[in-house]
Amino acid sequence: MQHLADHSKSRSMASCLGGCATWVPFLMLFVWFTCIPNATAGIHHQSIKDDNRMVIVLEQFGSTSRGHLDLELSNVEWSNAGDNAPLSLNSMGFFTVTEDDWLQVIREYEQKSIKCILESRAVQLLFTFAKFSGTGPYHYNHTYPFPRANRYLVMFNNCLGLRVSMSVRASMYNMEGHTKDYLSEGQTQLPLLFFCFFWVYVALAGIWTYVCIKQKITAHRIHILMGILVALKAFYMFSEAEDKFYVKKTGTPHGWDVAFYAFSFLKGVMLFVVIVLIGTGWSFLKPYLQGKEKKVLMVVIPLQVLANIATIVIGESGLSDRNWLTWYQLLLLIDVICCCAVLFPIVWSIKHLREAAHTDGKAARNLAKLTLFRQYYIVVVSYIYFTRIVVSVLQTVTSYHYMWVSELARELATLSFYVFTGYKFRPIPHNPYFVLDEEEEEVAVEEMLKDDDFEL
Repeated sequence: MQHLADHSKSRSMASCLGGCATWVPFLMLFVWFTCIPNATAGIHHQSIKDDNRMVIVLEQFGSTSRGHLDLELSNVEWSNAGDNAPLSLNSMGFFTVTEDDWLQVIREYEQKSIKCILESRAVQLLFTFAKFSGTGPYHYNHTYPFPRANRYLVMFNNCLGLRVSMSVRASMYNMEGHTKDYLSEGQTQLPLLFFCFFWVYVALAGIWTYVCIKQKITAHRIHILMGILVALKAFYMFSEAEDKFYVKKTGTPHGWDVAFYAFSFLKGVMLFVVIVLIGTGWSFLKPYLQGKEKKVLMVVIPLQVLANIATIVIGESGLSDRNWLTWYQLLLLIDVICCCAVLFPIVWSIKHLREAAHTDGKAARNLAKLTLFRQYYIVVVSYIYFTRIVVSVLQTVTSYHYMWVSELARELATLSFYVFTGYKFRPIPHNPYFVLDEEEEEVAVEEMLKDDDFEL
């Protein structure tokens, strides 16, 4: 779910602006742009049909001093522009702009010093539709160097509000010697990063398998699911590494995006299921699930299916799609709901253990289990907070040269969460959490009573 990001952080940027004549949408667009996870560059094909939005964002790209944009248009058509067509076509065209310069464009538009974005000196104008002559449909193909190293937005501006249709092929790359690198600067390290984590999870899967076989007497069904989760995470990292590798070299994922989406879905579902099952104490405290716990699973699993659909739409439609923002917001909402839902079973287990401590006379043992589940609750909350909020902040404040750092932070947090969960709930005969001296019974009772007010 990271990519979701992705990595991190409009209806694309474009639909935020579609047809609006005030500065507010421009500001919303900038805030949105700085908060979303960075899109992976490469070669992008977009089909625009009868679209009258003021601004359509094609892509964003972190360029080095040798960055280039190949822009190819085909079947370009637009609705009748009226009597002022020859002059008006200068108000429709493509441009690039940096994040800082985009703020200047916002100020200029707010102060009414410009009537059309293409009039601003802060943007790099590529070309306008005034270049087209004769009868359509029109075609255009040209290569542009990015002026300097920076992160750029590639946009189409339509100040006339005409309905435009066209097919766009945008290729963005940085030259490394005589080789094209289609990944943005700051993301070109991702294939190696993900491949390293793939081998780490392969090692973890091997260790977990060895532990479960060695302790097969005390291994439960939940341990099998935990092993499957680690294996799915390994396959997920491998498919993501291959996806980024082929995008880096050729501009397209060569089908690895399909494997990435498949393992992303399986890993996402299994992760939330395992957290819910561990949180309910399934196989540890009881061999069954209660009705309300089953309802949590019935909510989380369909939501993960919907989240996977949203991820695919976001990844394949591109920033220019009208409904991009809608799907992006839906994905965030689903993620928040799932993260909240998996916390309830842990709290229910904590309350159950506290109540049992006052009735079965095994205060010390129940205190140990209570301590374990409280720790797990805190770790789950910390994991969710870090991967959803802290990583997004890192993506926003970090220079685009080091965007890979936020992905490294996300994966290290995920790895730590997996290791903690596996270590604390490993299948061993005498878990130190479940074995306390009898002398500690009285202290345990006092601790139980002291902590009775624990709530979600």
